[in-house]
Amino acid sequence: MNDLAALPANLAGQLQAIVGERGLVADAGPYEIDWRGLYHGRAALVVKPASTEEVARVVALLAQARVAIVPQGGNTSLCGGSVPDASGMQVVVNLSRMNRVRTVDAANNTMTLEAGVILAEAQKVADGHDRLFPLSLGAEGSCEIGGNLSTNAGGTGVLRYGNARDLVLGLEVVLPDGRVWDGLRALRKDNTGYDLKHLFVGAEGTLGIITAAVLKLYAKPTAIATALVAVPEPATAIALLARVRETLGDRLTGFELMSRASLELALRHIAGTSDPLSQPYEWYVLLELTDGGEEARLNAAVEESLGPLAEEGLILDAVLAASGAQRKALWKLREDLGEAGRLDGPSIKHDIAVPVSRVPEMIERGGRELERAFPGIRILCFGHAGDGNLHYNCGKPAAQDAAAFFAQQPAVNHVVYEIVRSLNGSISAEHGLGVLKRDEITHYKGAVELGLMRSIKATLDPHGIMNPGKVI
Repeated sequence: MNDLAALPANLAGQLQAIVGERGLVADAGPYEIDWRGLYHGRAALVVKPASTEEVARVVALLAQARVAIVPQGGNTSLCGGSVPDASGMQVVVNLSRMNRVRTVDAANNTMTLEAGVILAEAQKVADGHDRLFPLSLGAEGSCEIGGNLSTNAGGTGVLRYGNARDLVLGLEVVLPDGRVWDGLRALRKDNTGYDLKHLFVGAEGTLGIITAAVLKLYAKPTAIATALVAVPEPATAIALLARVRETLGDRLTGFELMSRASLELALRHIAGTSDPLSQPYEWYVLLELTDGGEEARLNAAVEESLGPLAEEGLILDAVLAASGAQRKALWKLREDLGEAGRLDGPSIKHDIAVPVSRVPEMIERGGRELERAFPGIRILCFGHAGDGNLHYNCGKPAAQDAAAFFAQQPAVNHVVYEIVRSLNGSISAEHGLGVLKRDEITHYKGAVELGLMRSIKATLDPHGIMNPGKVI
């Protein structure tokens, strides 16, 4: 329960004294609405600190006054986790001005960045030191490192490199009372008690504000092979995954499953897209492999691996990118699927995870049970099948009114989530809970687990001022 008081009369003046004129936003509008336009809030104020010291002073002031805080980065959340509620009583603390590269230690394969660094810029920083920062996702041109860590972002490289949680060695965090925890350790071995950084990664700003992070870097691959492969069905895709891993090992970096229905939306709504294969197929896999050495050798190894699989019927057709431009075009098709779905019209979106072996069952059962309950519903399925994460989106029947379709969202969610539960999966694979799934999660986590989460929240944020109404 929040223990919040009325806003102090001179709050704006006090905050401006900390952050200066540039740090107090006149037009709060862009910070009050989420990327999809589903959540519209009203902020008391929007403040943009430029340093950890300023963040700490802002939080200490707001904590003393019991004013609720909404931490925000690039505001690309899909679950309403980064916008204020409608009360007009919450202060948005946006970290975008904290965008400095503090250090790069190429010998240690680490870089220390502030929370407001845009993900694409982080990738460029690593590249400039002949290293790879492997976190990659559709919003990388606008999402920020602090938000990536606060939501434990996934993306297309999880298969080889893991989620955001696996890419962070240390954190700097401003706690809900304004104290600063300096955990910026660039160590791969540190067995000195609780690993506190993992409390804040994935917490969606409910336990504190991440202000900087030590991130892992990797050797930059010199060879990349990318192929779009048509397969008969999802079960074949998972069999293909196993076979490619057997022959090519951990060179497999990405394994993305796409249905024809979802691909057609990109072809219809995104300018400049074209079908890479000569005829349509029901299912596709976009796979990518990386390695050192010469690219020609890697391409030859991929062709040698895929050839016998085509003879066995696991592959119906395929195209191997012959240039960097072709590689980008194939990935653009995959990355455009989310935007294409938005442009196509109303849909009920699901970001779910099941064991990789159960992906075909999830897709088949979901389609069957949803069609039975909601005739004409369109299943638009794509995602990171290599790690079991599917974006299992449901488009409205062509003849149905949008409002009537959205009124069915709880019932549609129930069908999908109950199947996920039966397969020992998760109702949120990489987008987080935010507001969207805050109440749903109480049905899918046990009492002990929820109790532990609430205890941690109460210990670190006893007055409930840090991103209230999100996650739990």
